Amino acid sequence: MQWIAVCCFWTLFVFVLSDIHNSINKRTFIVDYEKNEFLKDGEVFRYVSGDLHYFRIPKSYWKDRIQKIKAAGLNAITTYVEWSLHEPFPGIYNFEGMADLEYFIKLIQDEGMYLLLRPGPYICAERDFGGFPYWLLNVTPKGSLRTNDSSYKKYVSQWFSVLMQKMQPHLYGNGGNIIMIQVENEYGSFYACDSDYKLWLRDLLKGFVKDKALLYTIDICRQRDFECGPIPEVYATVDFGISVDAAKCFDFMKNFQKGGPPVNSEFYPGWLAHWQEPHPKVSSAYVVKQMKTMLSFNASFSFYMFHGGTNFGFTSGANTNESDPNIGYLPQLTSYDYDAPITEAGDLTEKYFRIKQTLEKAKNPSLVQEFISDISSIPISKAAYGTFYLRPLVSIFEKVTHRINPVLNVNPLTFESMDINTGFVMYETTLSNKFQNPVNLTVNCARDRAIVYLDQVQVGTMNRLNGNKTIFLDIKKYSAQTLSILIENQGRINYGDFIEDRKGILGHVLLDNKTVGPWKMIAHPLNETSWLSSIKPMDNVQVPAFYRTQFTLPENYTNTLDTFLDTSGWTKGVAFLNDINLGRYWPLAGPQITLYVPASFLKPPPTINTLVMFELERAPQDLSIKFVDSPIIDGPINT
Repeated sequence: MQWIAVCCFWTLFVFVLSDIHNSINKRTFIVDYEKNEFLKDGEVFRYVSGDLHYFRIPKSYWKDRIQKIKAAGLNAITTYVEWSLHEPFPGIYNFEGMADLEYFIKLIQDEGMYLLLRPGPYICAERDFGGFPYWLLNVTPKGSLRTNDSSYKKYVSQWFSVLMQKMQPHLYGNGGNIIMIQVENEYGSFYACDSDYKLWLRDLLKGFVKDKALLYTIDICRQRDFECGPIPEVYATVDFGISVDAAKCFDFMKNFQKGGPPVNSEFYPGWLAHWQEPHPKVSSAYVVKQMKTMLSFNASFSFYMFHGGTNFGFTSGANTNESDPNIGYLPQLTSYDYDAPITEAGDLTEKYFRIKQTLEKAKNPSLVQEFISDISSIPISKAAYGTFYLRPLVSIFEKVTHRINPVLNVNPLTFESMDINTGFVMYETTLSNKFQNPVNLTVNCARDRAIVYLDQVQVGTMNRLNGNKTIFLDIKKYSAQTLSILIENQGRINYGDFIEDRKGILGHVLLDNKTVGPWKMIAHPLNETSWLSSIKPMDNVQVPAFYRTQFTLPENYTNTLDTFLDTSGWTKGVAFLNDINLGRYWPLAGPQITLYVPASFLKPPPTINTLVMFELERAPQDLSIKFVDSPIIDGPINT
């Protein structure tokens, strides 16, 4: 009898496993081209998604942001995958902390939501170099990115072999929640239009995905984009904002693939922001109006962005003039608030509740999320921790700040040639006394912003935004012996034909049309600031310089709260809190004045917090800094 019972148990166990296996095998997400619908497990399905980028949000806040998107009535999340975050150096992979992509996916699935994955390899996303790792510029030929070049494809293949193996268990057909995977990104707007590359990338992804999720493309609502961007056997979708004709945009999809459900894969409820420009605003009323139009078409769509987050560190990208990469350069803000329905700090806006109300009224049965009625419009508590005073530490001209051995060369070298990704490089050369005043100094190509010094005294600046590359110098006035040029990398271009955006001095430096050199190049990538702990404060330092304050939070803040670092009175630089790079600040230019500080970046009392400011040009006289409880990201503009 015991033997019979054991046999029965194992028979039942095998039957259950077989049933589970069969149920997983039945999980399908496909396109019905005749009925113009998505079919999930054979049933009509549509989604309303929100873009949410794990790499712009502290890991401790992922769940909060996902739940808020769900509570608005959305049933899916869309995210890019940032190659540069996960493979910062060739063959060195990172999936920890803010890079823990699989944990992010699990949180989404725990909420019963679906995921649209956008692995690139190029993502744009207003990120440095469009999400590409900087080292690609050193290992691939010029003009090879996003083409069928063998060296470029080699590194994409290696990266995807790591990423997509991690993603396979999360595919919908394998029991996960990834229903769609994008192939490339807005390829129709790229100059190359390389069909062989597109087919190669499609087949590479197909090898991992098979029929377990749906491959799709996204292209801008323009004829020329749809002439190049879509890929055979990949579902083509479109993106557009509030001010275009939705029907016309959806026609591009229909004309390419003769059917299928309409999809707006990037519906813009806000817009990106640059330094020295007003912060864009998008009306909630217009967002809702376009939403209603798309709902009337039974369209699926994804809000880009539903919550923007923050470009911590040196991760923000840049835009530029479409015909000349050295003119009209526009670096993007540290804040990626985007005027999105959920603010940079996670608060719900009037736009959020207008969207939620619109979806509730639509009452479409295929939007599977239940609405949560008790979501509060009260902002997350923030703290105004008060004013603190920094002390000068050390000038960048001092050797103690030279964390990397200087490089010597006859001509200036780019950041990438020196294997430098971020921050600053000081270019120095010794002058002869054979020049007549005033001297015409020309830097043929300075990317992105240059501060010029004669014997460590600032005498001028060059800004790529304005395309200026010449200033006049009075060398005799300073009895100058040393010419120094500090180049700041303000973010590599992330969109368009000039994404191969090498930094530093790319040409010759001329004095009265005579080439000067040789050069000593001192790199300051500012990857971390812990080394400053051994440096004692001074009474005064020559900018550019590091400043520091150490403080404890008030005793009543045993649970730390979010706050904002108000950089008013400072000029331009980078702020570090407890060795975390909060990002670039530039209140003199605007519109962003404050830097978002998540509570997780702070240490509760009685633990000491350390704030370091690397100031480029002019610190306030009293060296004060404030932590305030509300952001200023739309302040006055100074061009």
